[in-house]
Amino acid sequence: MIKTVTLNKTIAEKTILNDINITVNQGETIGILGPNGAGKSTILKIIGGLMKPSFGHVMIDNIPVKENNLEIKKKIGFLAHNSYLYEHLSPVENLTFFGKLYQVNQLEYKVKELIREVGLQFFMNEPVRSFSRGMIQRLAIVRAIVHDPSILILDEPHTGLDQQASRILNELILKKKEQKTTILMVTHDLAQAIETCDRFILMKKGVIIDDFVLENKNVHQLKEIYLRQVG
Repeated sequence: MIKTVTLNKTIAEKTILNDINITVNQGETIGILGPNGAGKSTILKIIGGLMKPSFGHVMIDNIPVKENNLEIKKKIGFLAHNSYLYEHLSPVENLTFFGKLYQVNQLEYKVKELIREVGLQFFMNEPVRSFSRGMIQRLAIVRAIVHDPSILILDEPHTGLDQQASRILNELILKKKEQKTTILMVTHDLAQAIETCDRFILMKKGVIIDDFVLENKNVHQLKEIYLRQVG
């Protein structure tokens, strides 16, 4: 379970987050929606331990998230705007490096299977610097899940992906949902959100303005709610 308690973040006297209280149960998939500057990515960074709040705290499985808490970080897979891949290394070399950090079992087999899952099997030994934006994003996705995290944090994961790659990503997310992985996803793509998310949090100007579940997977209804409350 993830719980944020009165999270506040101020940067250079500008309020980025204002009293954010969220409880995420194990296995939930939550889409965080809102315009640019709403504070969505900042929430993910604080939960993932990449940024400190100005006030408040985060609990994961009743343990406070701190900057150097390695046990908590092992529970988390984070897909950010930065791929965190080494451009001079191949997909196999990149995933092997990150897998060893997390002491992943049967690593060689798992690395090749993950590369096949995202359709990069013909490029597994090519340097990442030769990849397109979409190929890098595919590899970054499996970099985030190579250690089978119980929490998956996705910051605009569909950015740069074509239709086929978006489908592959959604299949991976749905597979993780079946495994009861807790997923937090920031996205501007309402169609992708409705396909994968169970619950939605709307944000505007650093504040949560709604937190709801849609009984039917209707993108038009989600868009109507979004436009009515966010504008």
